[in-house]
Amino acid sequence: MAITMEELRAQFYEHLQQAHAQEAFEELRVRYLGKKGEVTGLLKNMGAIAPDKRKEYGQMVNALKDEVESSIKKRIEEAHQRELEMRIAATERYDLTLPSGLSEGSYHPITLVQREVEQIFASMGFTIEDYDEIVDDYHCFEALNIPKHHPARDMQDTYYLSNGQLLKTHTSAAQNAIMRKYGAPLRAIFPGRCFRNESTDACHENTFFQMEGIMIDENISISNLIYFMKTMLSEVFQRDVKVRLRPGFFPFVEPGFELDISCAICGGKGCPSCKNSGWLELCPCGMIHPNVLKAGGIDTDKYTGFAFGLGLTRLAMMKYGIKDIRDLNSGNLKSLDQFVK
Repeated sequence: MAITMEELRAQFYEHLQQAHAQEAFEELRVRYLGKKGEVTGLLKNMGAIAPDKRKEYGQMVNALKDEVESSIKKRIEEAHQRELEMRIAATERYDLTLPSGLSEGSYHPITLVQREVEQIFASMGFTIEDYDEIVDDYHCFEALNIPKHHPARDMQDTYYLSNGQLLKTHTSAAQNAIMRKYGAPLRAIFPGRCFRNESTDACHENTFFQMEGIMIDENISISNLIYFMKTMLSEVFQRDVKVRLRPGFFPFVEPGFELDISCAICGGKGCPSCKNSGWLELCPCGMIHPNVLKAGGIDTDKYTGFAFGLGLTRLAMMKYGIKDIRDLNSGNLKSLDQFVK
C-alpha cells in the first residue's frame, strides 16, 4: 500500500489549508474525490485486505470520503462569508440620521374613514368583524332572500369565478355567517371591499368599499336605525348632517329604504358627483326580512333587527370633498398624499 489512510488524511488537510480560491477548492475535490481521486483509489486496495476486514475497511474509506467532502464544503462557505464581510466593510457608510428629503407617508382616505367609523360604532357597543372577498352564491344571495332566477340579481352585475364562487357584490354577504356566529341579541359591523361589473364614472366604480351593520334585539324599529345613522354621520362630519329616507327595494329587508346624504361637494346644489340631484346615495337599509333572520338561526317571534350597507367610498368623498370616485383607486400619489394622519 503506497500510502496509508491516515497519511492521506493528513496530506488532504495540508492541501486544504493552502487553498483559498474557488478554483483551488474544485481542483482539491477532483484530486481526492474524482473517479481517479486518491480517496477513491483506496478502494482499489480492497483485494489486499483480509476478507474479514474488508467491510470495516470499506466503511473507513467511505467515512474519509464524507469527511473530505464536508471539509471542502465548509471551507467554501467560510471563503464566501469572508468575501461578503470584505465587501460590506468596503461599502460606503451612510448616516441614517440624515433627513431623507421624502414626504411623510399617508393613509388612504377610505382607510381613515373606515377607522373613524369603526371607533364610533365600537363606542356604541358594536362588534367589528371581517369577512372573505370571495364567497359562494348561498351567502351572497340565497341566504339574503334572493333565490336563483330572482329579478333582484339583475340589480348587481356579478363577477363569477370558474369554480362557481364569486366576488362579493355587497357586505351583506356576511350577514348569515355573523348571525350564526353570535346569535341574538347582536350588534356588529363588518367593513369590506365589494365588486360589481359595471361601467365607471364620477360616482361609480367596479371596486368599492362598504360597511355592513346589523342590530338584532327585542323591539328594534326604524327609529333605532335612524338614530344610529344620524349619530355616526354627525360624529364623522362634526356637525349635523342633512339626510333623507326614501323607500327602496332590497329583498333582504322589509321595509327597505335608501338613506341619502346632502352632497357635501356642491352643498346640495347639484354636481357630477351627485348626478346633479344635490343628494348622494349613502346607505341602503331597512328592517331585516324574517326569511333572512330565520336563515341565520334567529327566532323571529322574539327578535327583530335592522341592517344597513354604508358606502365607505362615498362617505370618504363627502368628508374630504373628492369629486371623482375614480381618484380613490387611481394610485395617484399627488391626489392621495394629502391624507396624513
